[in-house]
Amino acid sequence: MTSTEIGIILPAMLAGLLVLSTHVPFGREVLARGIIFIDLAIAQIAGLGVIIAFTAGFHEGWEVQLASVSAALIGAVTLYWAERLWPDIQEAVIGVAFVVASSASLLLIANHPQGSEHLKDVLIGQILWVEFSDLIPVAILYAIVLLLRRYLVTQENRLPFYLLFAVTITASVQLVGVYLVFATLILPALAAYRMSSRMQLAVGYLVGGLAYLIGLLLASLLDLPAGPLIVIALAGFSFFVLLIRRK
Repeated sequence: MTSTEIGIILPAMLAGLLVLSTHVPFGREVLARGIIFIDLAIAQIAGLGVIIAFTAGFHEGWEVQLASVSAALIGAVTLYWAERLWPDIQEAVIGVAFVVASSASLLLIANHPQGSEHLKDVLIGQILWVEFSDLIPVAILYAIVLLLRRYLVTQENRLPFYLLFAVTITASVQLVGVYLVFATLILPALAAYRMSSRMQLAVGYLVGGLAYLIGLLLASLLDLPAGPLIVIALAGFSFFVLLIRRK
């Protein structure tokens, strides 16, 4: 492996570890609450915010960040409100939110000459294009989120969970894409399902870290998109752990 390839893979691997730092504990909580597809819905809504900014002529900068986080927070508050009104059909409401956000995204980019390429970037991400400078604000944000999550999120007061989750997902989508956000949140949590609390975190981080490493190495060797390879690696490692536990 050349120094150029290492220079590309290293920041991408650090980005993956950063995403894992928040998504593994959040994934445990999402799985325990039975709202598995909430991250996919929030991620798609955050992506819709990015596409809204894109169609308005903003391709990067604070305008894109503002549009994305605003959309995610609105979506999070809406889903929190829906949980209080219709707790028995919450998962169905989450699915509807995802479909509506996806459809709105497709309509917005339908006649844009670069729309399909931009939508592809939002979905599968551009993790190999991440630079070290991109990771510093995300690391600070994640540290604040983890700290606030520890002290604010309770069973009695669930709104902070939705808001912190939305902010986290927004940052993650712009770093690694919608599909990888969902896979990183759910698959390590599935691998460690019903283990003790400490084991869940340890297994989740191990499965996630190995999957990101293997996916990035394969992307470099095979010259294929890194995002889908990491998703497949996450699925493979997670189900391997589940099979070992079954036996």
